[in-house]
Amino acid sequence: MSYSGDEDQSLPYDRLEESRPQCPFGTGGGCCRICHMGPCRVTDEKQGMDRGVCGAGPGTVVARNLYRQVAAGAASHADHAREVAEVLREVVNKDNTTYKIRDEQKLRTIAKDLGINAEGDIDTIGKAVADAALNDFEEGNEGTLNWLQRMPKEQRQYLTEKDIQPTASADMEVARAMHRTTQGNDADSRHLLQGTLEAGLADGYAGLTMGTDLQDILFGTPMPTTTEANLGVLNPDQVNIAVHGHSPVLSEMVVKHAQQMEQEAKKVGADGINIVGICCTGNELAQRDDIPLAAHSTQAEMAVTTGSVDAMVVDVQCIWPGLDDLIECHHTKLITTTDFVQLPEAEHVSFNPETADADAQEIIKRGIDAYQDRVERPGYTTDVPDQTQQAVVGVSDKFVFETLANANPEDPTQPLVEAIKSGQLRGIVGIVGCPNPKLRTADMTENLIDELLAEDILPVVTGCIGHIAAQEGYLDPKNTDKMAGDGLATVLDNLEEAAGAELPPVWHMGSCVDNSRIGNVLRTLSEETGTPTRQLPVVASAPELIAEKAVSIGTWALALGLPLHVAPELPVNHSDEVTKILTEELKEITGGYLIQESDPDAAANEIISAIDQRREVLFASPARGD
Repeated sequence: MSYSGDEDQSLPYDRLEESRPQCPFGTGGGCCRICHMGPCRVTDEKQGMDRGVCGAGPGTVVARNLYRQVAAGAASHADHAREVAEVLREVVNKDNTTYKIRDEQKLRTIAKDLGINAEGDIDTIGKAVADAALNDFEEGNEGTLNWLQRMPKEQRQYLTEKDIQPTASADMEVARAMHRTTQGNDADSRHLLQGTLEAGLADGYAGLTMGTDLQDILFGTPMPTTTEANLGVLNPDQVNIAVHGHSPVLSEMVVKHAQQMEQEAKKVGADGINIVGICCTGNELAQRDDIPLAAHSTQAEMAVTTGSVDAMVVDVQCIWPGLDDLIECHHTKLITTTDFVQLPEAEHVSFNPETADADAQEIIKRGIDAYQDRVERPGYTTDVPDQTQQAVVGVSDKFVFETLANANPEDPTQPLVEAIKSGQLRGIVGIVGCPNPKLRTADMTENLIDELLAEDILPVVTGCIGHIAAQEGYLDPKNTDKMAGDGLATVLDNLEEAAGAELPPVWHMGSCVDNSRIGNVLRTLSEETGTPTRQLPVVASAPELIAEKAVSIGTWALALGLPLHVAPELPVNHSDEVTKILTEELKEITGGYLIQESDPDAAANEIISAIDQRREVLFASPARGD
């Protein structure tokens, strides 16, 4: 291996083993650390306490803990969206000329949805849209979130009638969640779960949907493109700069200036500069710039161990602290760029949209310096796996709608509806989240996808699950006939002429904020066919759950009325009441419900059963029509 120092380095799987056995109260949601009378271990089971010192029962403790997780996820995605909104405002105010509006039609579409005049000068429209976005973070807002207007109309009305509606500010939604769940406040588990759903909606619209909408406006809406995946995309003869995190505001500038600084790299003996993507930044760059997908978040440390990564450039979210320890044994420069996200051993380049060009150039220069250090170190070797996989990425909602319109201009949803009605396309599963070391050795995601494909169910992937799908060939059109069931393969073949390209058996829709693209497809299907989202044969799955962000995304799916599969289990099992509400009673509240299953075969069976139950209701209902 390529170590230039101590080879005794721990990776995620090593640290997982060291952590075992893990606390059952933590995994079951019954550990309460909110005040300093505890920690209390509260559970409906025989071991432990049935009340905390303050008197909080298992339902209160579990619901509070879940609510806080969803609030943390909403805070992360909303802060991401706010950053992009601020850049848009700078662009339309002419305070920033580095960035520009690249998708004017998307801007006009969003404006129309928000009730803004979508005709006329693009900067005027952009100012109104930027103001509406930033207004969703202001405490004094009246009414509700502007971006909730991007929600399926029937489901929004349905939830409003049940008094499930977030406040008018994403920031206030998060602050209220933290206040409600402090010691001595809200103790009604059902009321807490209502707040949890509202925080999930705030995440889904003031986080995910706003983030994707504004990124498309500034950087372009993706259309399918072909790239490569796996660690084999690293090239020892080039300056390898891995961009890791979530923000295209940074990574797009790194790509731009890498192209302009090729000669500087060649002056130190490199063949050029090789930008590779890790985690969701990888998805963003792959779908817009054809940048290769090097690794998912769990593999980021493995990328460093190849000895070929000259700079690991990180921004926000999913930046594992293990990288900080690992670089001590390598020449790699770990470069943090966000002032509120830093690591002890990393170098810091404060990246600001106002100085984006100079900041990106400085980052690339440090990568070039590290390459020179690498090739000049006596005895230093690299070990890059000789393995890559072709992948089609960037199947945006825009592409889906255009393909369906090409297939049937008079009734664009008809080809999809007929495919579902005939059973050739049995249903759709959005598979999201991160690769969890607990479930990687069992190939949880791969086995689940295999089962779904065989049953003519289309998997749609985002985030780091997209990296797994790319590496394993699920995004390669050459594998469609081999991997997909006969019905699904026929549907994809029939759509290829309208798409103008070969279609893979699994569709890559982007980064984790781009789960909103799945929401947009649901909205169009619901509104064009008159079918509530809670009746559509669509399921959400986080088969290797890690982050609080994934919990908030899943809660958004529950609020939309979708069944939600998770593995490992959510930390709710120490309360029978909360578990029953989420797995059973929620069906009558939002239409969604929780499926917890860590065995891939059993999980697939439950997902397929959920899809078939919805198909039975949908096609027995006169609401759908012919």
